[in-house]
Amino acid sequence: MTFAAIVVAAGSGSRAGGDKQWRPLGGKPVVRWSVEALLNAGAEEVVVVVAADGFARAAEALAGLSNWRAVAGGAERADSVRAGLEALTGAPDRPVLVHDAARPLLSAEVIRRLLESLPGADGAIAALPVSDTLKRGSDRIEATVDRGSLWRAQTPQAFRADRLRAAYAAWPEGAAATDDAAVVEDDGGTVRLIQGDPRLMKLTYPEDFAMAEALIARQTRVGQGFDAHRWGPGDSVWLCGVEIAHDQTLIGHSDADAGLHALTDAVLGAMGDGDIGDHFPPTDPKWKGAASDQFLIHAVERLAARGGRLVNVDVTLICERPKVKPHRQAMRERLAEILNLPLDAVSVKATTMEKMGFTGREEGLAASAIATIELPA
Repeated sequence: MTFAAIVVAAGSGSRAGGDKQWRPLGGKPVVRWSVEALLNAGAEEVVVVVAADGFARAAEALAGLSNWRAVAGGAERADSVRAGLEALTGAPDRPVLVHDAARPLLSAEVIRRLLESLPGADGAIAALPVSDTLKRGSDRIEATVDRGSLWRAQTPQAFRADRLRAAYAAWPEGAAATDDAAVVEDDGGTVRLIQGDPRLMKLTYPEDFAMAEALIARQTRVGQGFDAHRWGPGDSVWLCGVEIAHDQTLIGHSDADAGLHALTDAVLGAMGDGDIGDHFPPTDPKWKGAASDQFLIHAVERLAARGGRLVNVDVTLICERPKVKPHRQAMRERLAEILNLPLDAVSVKATTMEKMGFTGREEGLAASAIATIELPA
């Protein structure tokens, strides 16, 4: 079933410390989690409602995604939803999901259940039955409340776009609405309850971020890279981002930094994202003599865009000369700087081939690397 979506991200998030929709969660902005989930589930368009000064931040947070656009919201949530509805295109009766950016852990299963429950009703919402015993009172208990028919409403909430527009047209201007189902109910509509997801928690307080981080299922992956270059005339060589004076240089299309090339392939390999030649073809004159640190930065940026993070790296340089040990600390520090890793998560080692093979005959230099990453499952 085709559908559109509105993601409400115009609030100040003051109880969570401010700007919670732009804060990182699992390596990417909170709002991006919801927009990606909706697009991956088949949303034809996603309207992201932001504060008047939030357009640049939305563009940064959602860079690389398609079929979304930002519009300015209003003082109340109802005003923001109205703005999102006005911005939607497509058929008047197309389903629209309204979702709060503060609920980032949205699953395709919840979206599917909402859309399947919408026919024959004016709306459908994700909700969880109340499981705790409820008490009414202030400083003492006045009553125990029957929880038998009580539910905790979540978002997304699904409606036919024209039905939701009609309900908001009848809703008083300036009146607060904590959710869209209340607006449709007030207009005489019927809204179904479908099973929600406990992970679809709302980020309201600072401690909620720690809980959400703990809920994100992550997988650990390891990638391996290898590179080799032959020696040629020159007076210095680049290894792991450090220039070392030497009586030869490594020959390659870029600066031939075998250590960075191997490490770039290790990071890309851990993601299953091809190799360095796929991203920076040696046939492209653009990369002639290029500094190899930009290749590694590119790989790490692609990792971050997928919500992943680098855990540690280990590089081994294989050569008879130059001696690596005097420069090893500088190499580790440079890699830590490029990768934004603590120094103890970066290892650089060296070995020889005991005069065997092409490195032993000093025909060239080789490098191997291993990268450990974490990705959302």
